[in-house]
Amino acid sequence: MGGGRAVYAASARLGLSAALGAETSGCASTVAEEGGGQGRPEADRASLSQAERLWLVGVMASLADRVRGNGRIAAGLLVNLLVSICIVFLNKWIYVHHGFPNMSLTLVHFVVTWLGLFLCQKLNIFAPKSLPPSKLLLLALSFCGFVVFTNLSLQNNTIGTYQLAKAMTTPVIIVIQTFYYKKTISVKIQLTLIPITLGVILNSYYDVKFNFLGMVFAALGVLVTSLYQVWVGAKQHELQVNSMQLLYYQAPMSSAMLLVTVPFFEPLFEEGGLFGPWSVTALFMVLLSGVTAFMVNLSIYWIIGNTSPVTYNMFGHFKFCITLLGGYVLFKDPLSVNQGLGMLCTLFGILAYTHFKLSEQEGSKSKLVQRP
Repeated sequence: MGGGRAVYAASARLGLSAALGAETSGCASTVAEEGGGQGRPEADRASLSQAERLWLVGVMASLADRVRGNGRIAAGLLVNLLVSICIVFLNKWIYVHHGFPNMSLTLVHFVVTWLGLFLCQKLNIFAPKSLPPSKLLLLALSFCGFVVFTNLSLQNNTIGTYQLAKAMTTPVIIVIQTFYYKKTISVKIQLTLIPITLGVILNSYYDVKFNFLGMVFAALGVLVTSLYQVWVGAKQHELQVNSMQLLYYQAPMSSAMLLVTVPFFEPLFEEGGLFGPWSVTALFMVLLSGVTAFMVNLSIYWIIGNTSPVTYNMFGHFKFCITLLGGYVLFKDPLSVNQGLGMLCTLFGILAYTHFKLSEQEGSKSKLVQRP
């Protein structure tokens, strides 16, 4: 009887080992333990070791790709930060220390931007698309206006006032979209316009270097910039092009318009003119400003294509603060407590606007995904 139980127990153990041996390779070690300490063959252990090595190599390669990707994004953001801040300070330096004419500097920017875009399309960074010039005339004209008036605002105002005035672009765009394009804007977003506008008014009122002509240029710059941004969005949708393709045609058209206009407002060959006698330092700074302006456009295009809207907007707020701080450090512009409060008020409004706008966009995307 005892011998029968022994035979039954041995058979049970053999049956268990056979059953476990039929499971997947991931349970092979358990089979070895249940089988009375009998390990798997050497070939199986070698196969597992090779699979582990391949898995480890795959994980390391994935991590390396992620690090490289994050490194590229960080480098792109850093480049955009540097060139966006540098273009403001470079232009202000050129106006203050060299007196280079405004419209001529804008013309240099347009020409260098077009040459840079021409090089980019030759390097297959983007593919140009044939567009009818008649569709772009108004856009090219507004492009001239917004850059010229914005630079005139920078030339005649402190960097703080110049930067805060630019923040008024958002409220003006909303007004244009509401009254002209009959677009519905939520109450939350409309309320964010109050701190933005109040902050700009506070800063302007308490600016000890207040310049009436500078504020006129700032107001014109905001108006034309708002129209330009609205029209750019409409034209991109109408012509089915991206910003680089659109700018590739805008830049030469705007350059031609300015080339015809400049002689009526600024000297060309006389002292202080575009082709007048300039020092090597002044010419270098003007050329550097043109290259930097092109890099601003290129880096913005790259960031929008490789990051999220949240990243781009939050990074924009950081640049806003750094530019304000740099203006007071580099150019010794006076800053009163009330001006500081105005800046904080405007920054709060911009952050609130960004938060509500992005929330609405995410909500719209969720509705589209859930729609059957």
